[in-house]
Amino acid sequence: MDLQTLTYIVVGASFALYIGIAFWARAGSTGEFYAAGRGVHPIANGMATAADWMSAASFISMAGIISFSGYGASAYLMGWTGGYVLLAMLLAPYLRKFGKFTVPEFIGDRFYSSTARIVAVVCLIICSITYVIGQMKGVGVAFSRFLEVDASTGLLIGTAIVFLYAVQGGMKGITYTQIAQYCVLILAYTIPAIFISMELTGNILPQVGLFSNHVSGEPLLTKLDQIVVDLGFAEYTSFTSNPFNMFMFTMSLMIGTAGLPHVIIRFFTVPKVSDARWTAGWSLVFIAILYTTAPGVGAMARMNLMDTIQTGAVGAEDGNLLYESRPDWFKNWETTGLLKFEDKNGDGRIQYYNDKSTSFAPKAEEFGWKGNELTVDRDIMVLANPEIAKLPNWVIALVAAGGLAAALSTAAGLLMAISSAVSHDLLKGTFTPQITEKQELMWARISMAVAIVISAYLGLNPPGFAAQVVALAFGLAASSIFPALMMGIFSKRVNSKGAILGMVAGIATTLLYIFTYKGWFFIPGTAMLPNTPDNHLLGISPEAFGTVGAIINFAVAYGVSAMSAEPPKEIQDLVESIRIPKGAGAAIDH
Repeated sequence: MDLQTLTYIVVGASFALYIGIAFWARAGSTGEFYAAGRGVHPIANGMATAADWMSAASFISMAGIISFSGYGASAYLMGWTGGYVLLAMLLAPYLRKFGKFTVPEFIGDRFYSSTARIVAVVCLIICSITYVIGQMKGVGVAFSRFLEVDASTGLLIGTAIVFLYAVQGGMKGITYTQIAQYCVLILAYTIPAIFISMELTGNILPQVGLFSNHVSGEPLLTKLDQIVVDLGFAEYTSFTSNPFNMFMFTMSLMIGTAGLPHVIIRFFTVPKVSDARWTAGWSLVFIAILYTTAPGVGAMARMNLMDTIQTGAVGAEDGNLLYESRPDWFKNWETTGLLKFEDKNGDGRIQYYNDKSTSFAPKAEEFGWKGNELTVDRDIMVLANPEIAKLPNWVIALVAAGGLAAALSTAAGLLMAISSAVSHDLLKGTFTPQITEKQELMWARISMAVAIVISAYLGLNPPGFAAQVVALAFGLAASSIFPALMMGIFSKRVNSKGAILGMVAGIATTLLYIFTYKGWFFIPGTAMLPNTPDNHLLGISPEAFGTVGAIINFAVAYGVSAMSAEPPKEIQDLVESIRIPKGAGAAIDH
C-alpha cells in the first residue's frame, strides 16, 4: 500500500478513536467537565498527564533542536524533566488536597481576593495561548507533509478535531482521549527509533545505541563529531552555549513546568491526595520512555541527514562528474517549504556546511562552493527521519499519527485550562455567581470554542520552532503562576497585595523583555532590539528570562507583604491545613 493511502488510514483511524472516546465520555456535569468527576485511576491519570505534558515540542521539536545543537540542547531535557519533579514534589499533592477545580480558584481563595483570582486567570490565559501556538505549529508541520496540504490547512484540520473532542468531552473526554494519544505517540516515537538504532549501531535500544559503535566500527558520537567538524560546524558533543544563559534557561523551564496550569489540573482528577502522588510517579515513568530516547533520536537523525545529502560522484560524462540527484524524501519535504535547496554554484549537488566558519572558508572556496545551499526547519527532523532511513511505510504513517497525537493532546489540555479559567473563575466565581451548573457548562464550552479559534489564528504565524515558542510560554508561567503557588503553599506571611503585585510585576517584566527582542504578540518587525546574544541583558535570552521574572515576582510579593498587614488568621490556618497532614480534616477527602 502506498504511503499516502496508508497515512490517511492510520491518521483517520486515530482521529476516529479520539472523537469516539470523547462522545462516549461526554461530560454531563461541571464536575466531569472540569475534573473528570475525580474518578480517574492514578495509572490512567499518569498516562494522560504524560500525554498532556509531552507536546509537539517534546515529540516533534526537541529532538530536532538536539540534532542541530547537540550537547547545548540538553537544557530542554534537564529543564522539562527537572520541572516535572518540582511539580510532583512541591505542588501537586498540596493543590489536590485543597480540593478545588482550578489554579486561579486556589490563588483566589488562598490570597482571599477576587482580584488575585482575576490576575491569575489573565496570567493563565497568556501562558496557555502562547503554549498552544507551538502545538498548532506542530500540527501544521505534520499535516503539511503527510496529508500533502499546506501548513495552514493542516492547522485548521487539527483545530477542528480538537474542537470536536475537547468541547464535547471536557476533562472527562480529554482524559481518556489522552490515554489513547499517549499510546499512539509513544509507539510512534520508539518504534522508528528502534529501527534506526538497529540500522546504525546494531543495538535495539536507542539509549544504548547512542553510546555504541557505528556500523563503520567507530563510536557513533565520534563519527558524528568528525562529520560536522569537517563541514565547519562545532563538535556535536561540545558545549558552546553561554553557561549563565543555559543555567537561567534551564531554571526557567523547570519552574515554568511546575507552574503550568494545564498539567496541574490533571492532579485534580484523582479521588484522593495519595492518588495524586501516585499519578506523579507513574507520569515520570511514562515520560521517561520518550525523554531517554530523544537524545538518540536527535543524534541519529543528524547522522542520517548528513549521510543522505552529502552524496558523492556516481560516474562521469564528457569529463564531468555526475552526482546523485536529491533523494525522494528530500523532494517530498521540499514541497512543504520546510526544507529548501538553493543551487548557488550550479553543480546540482547540495552543499551543506557552515558558511560562517572562518576556518572552513578557504576549503569551501577551494571546492568552488558559493555558500550553504540547504535550509532545514528543525521541526521536520523527527517526522522526516523514518523517510530518510527508508523505513517501511507503516512506520512513517505511525510517526505522522504520533506527531499529531502529541500536539493535539497538549492543545486539548491547554484549552481545558483556559475554558475552566473563564467559565469557572471569571463567570461563576467572580462576575455571575448566580448562574446554574447547566449555564456554567454551556459557557465553558463556548469559551473553549473561542479559545480554539484564537489559538488557530495565532498559530498561523508562530515566532519560531515549536520548542522555542513553548519555551516562551514556560518563561511566562515561571514568572507569574509558579511563585504565587509556592508562596501560597509554603508561606503564611504573603498576603493578597503582595501576591497580586508580584504576579503583575513578574509577568509584565517578562512580557516586556520578550517584546523587546521578539516583537509584540510575535508580529514581525515590532521588536525594539535585534534578538542576538550581544544585545541581551547579561546574555539572557528571551526564552530564559522567566527565571528573572520569577525572582522579581518573589521579591515584590515578599517586600509588599512585609510592609502591609498579615493575612487573616483563617487564611494562615488554611495554609497550615494544606501543608501539614495533621489537622487537614475534610480537605483530604475532597
